[in-house]
Amino acid sequence: MQELGGRTFLVTGANTGIGKATAEALAGRGASVYVTSRSRDKGEAAVAAIKAATGSDSVFFLALDLADLESVRACAEGFLAREEPLHVLVNNAGIGGARGLTRQGFELMFGVNHLGHFLLTQLLLGRLVDSAPARVVTVSSDSHYSARGIDFEALRRPARGITGLGEYAVSKLCNVLFSQELARRTAGTGVTTYALHPGVVASDIWRRVPWPVRPLITRRMLSVTAGAATSLYCATSPEVAEATGLFYDNCAPRPASPVATPELAAELWQRSEAWTAAYVADAA
Repeated sequence: MQELGGRTFLVTGANTGIGKATAEALAGRGASVYVTSRSRDKGEAAVAAIKAATGSDSVFFLALDLADLESVRACAEGFLAREEPLHVLVNNAGIGGARGLTRQGFELMFGVNHLGHFLLTQLLLGRLVDSAPARVVTVSSDSHYSARGIDFEALRRPARGITGLGEYAVSKLCNVLFSQELARRTAGTGVTTYALHPGVVASDIWRRVPWPVRPLITRRMLSVTAGAATSLYCATSPEVAEATGLFYDNCAPRPASPVATPELAAELWQRSEAWTAAYVADAA
């Protein structure tokens, strides 16, 4: 199947898990695929494995540490310097059960799952518009339903508790809000946006959960291949080409949390824009 020939995709966190399964499926269908990873060794190994599995020579590595906004800017600049179109950005990378702060002092799960992707999308948005029709696909979670809102002050301190599931839920709510607000801001440009729940997947996202708890969280979860299905659907299906700003589960739209209001989305966008403004200005 080569129906994606001539189309370019960038998938974050594609060295493992759902991201790697997504990238491999895209490459197998003839797409050019950029794989990002924090680790060069793991990223380049993933590129080699995807090439071997698909026979494609159009799989490339880009270094990206979403916990460091300087790295995000460098990744975007590296891609833009290639002067290629970008038809689909898949904001896939994520972490759960993490404690700590990003390099710029944000709660780690918020920083990686939302803020790093927010900046990356901002920096690549012009290329997406120029390449339209184009899509931005953001992997969220049904965990966003358990978030009661966003405590913006808490985003500047480490997660509390053993599992960090509360902070994880907030970061996934941010993914939904981001996709909704991006849809409003890109209306009429040919760029469409999608947030999704991949299913409960036994991926490396849970690697930072302490060992006694991790097996309890990950047992009975989906495989990464099954988990990639909705990402691939949102990234490639003609059925959703005219849809934008919706939340998907099991390859079908599903109402997002009532907490995901336009007002909260606008506030999150404004704050995220302010927090990343220096890195956009430096890249201009």
